[in-house]
Amino acid sequence: MDPTPQQQHQQHLSLIDQSFTARYTQWVRDSLDELPHNFTITDPTISGHPIVFASKGFLKLSGYSWQEVIGQNGRVFQGPSTCRRAVMEIREALREERALQVTILNYKKDGTPFWMLFHMCPVFGFEDGGVAHFVAVQVPIEGRKVSGGGGVVDIVFGSCRKEVCSEIGPVLALDSGSVSRGLEIEESCEASDVEKQRAATAINTVLSMLSHYSASTGRLVCGKRCSCLPGTGNRLSSALNISLGRIKQSFVLTDPHLPDMPIVYASDAFLKLTGYARHEVLGRSCRFLSGVDTDSSVLHRVRQSIKAEQACTVRILNYRKDKSPFWNLLHVSPVRNATGKVAYYVGVQIDEGCKSEDRYGIFPEKMQLSTVGAVKVAVRSISMVAGSSEP
Repeated sequence: MDPTPQQQHQQHLSLIDQSFTARYTQWVRDSLDELPHNFTITDPTISGHPIVFASKGFLKLSGYSWQEVIGQNGRVFQGPSTCRRAVMEIREALREERALQVTILNYKKDGTPFWMLFHMCPVFGFEDGGVAHFVAVQVPIEGRKVSGGGGVVDIVFGSCRKEVCSEIGPVLALDSGSVSRGLEIEESCEASDVEKQRAATAINTVLSMLSHYSASTGRLVCGKRCSCLPGTGNRLSSALNISLGRIKQSFVLTDPHLPDMPIVYASDAFLKLTGYARHEVLGRSCRFLSGVDTDSSVLHRVRQSIKAEQACTVRILNYRKDKSPFWNLLHVSPVRNATGKVAYYVGVQIDEGCKSEDRYGIFPEKMQLSTVGAVKVAVRSISMVAGSSEP
């Protein structure tokens, strides 16, 4: 039986909760809420790059509730007068995993437009150098007015709404639903040095607190990537994480260039199928799904296909976290980058006992090939962009 929309929502919120509980202590939310700053935290490793934390100051000033913000992707919060140039700057900073300060027009929940200084910064995991979260601080720019046909609207602070478009991951709190017709909005706005310093201070404070509360869990985060760590050159970029997150099928991505071919990406559907949390899967070999009755000859066939850099499809008995068995129709295929070299292997899983997989009349084989194709497009696109930006 397919899950209801409410059940799907709860499952999504559970993944979001894991984003914090797996990396920080349980006290982190209360401590972050005590900060006076207006900020959000997003997770590029979760499908849809959702907001996983929003400060009380942000919620109060934007007019939104926690339920309306958590789980939303930042791209849904743009408005009709949002500058495309600013959006592209944020998109590039996301792809390059770097900090950024940019002014951008935002909207409150009631549709009131305002200018803000948007300061975003990646949060790096110390163990692998990958981006664990993005912190986005929003500082309203004081003294600015937005003029309209019927008078002047004061610029206040704003937040989000329903989906529009764009590739932005961090929250750009924007709403266009009730913007008055005839608004005349300037295309740019300059923040003062005081506002820029205020945003930088807020970022540093949040980063310091996240680092503090991650230390006791053994999964330390920091504001700068340590390039000396082993494996940092093979980590998945946040841009690729976001692209892969749009693929809804159960699959994992493994890195053949690392010892034991560890999993470097696991889709939400895979976590749901197996019962594992993301942090329990990443970095492990796919062998953890095998059990006492798993046929070793099938595993040998998969290994031989990988050695020959060829695709294969097998039927294998796997085990969930709760030790319950399931027959897995597994398709494994090499994924090549823009230069034609094998960058990853993708493994697509279909539970043969789940009849809902063919509810659209799609054969499992076609569904798997479609998933493999989507993964290949994502990997090649990111590698082409990365290659074109190299000196």
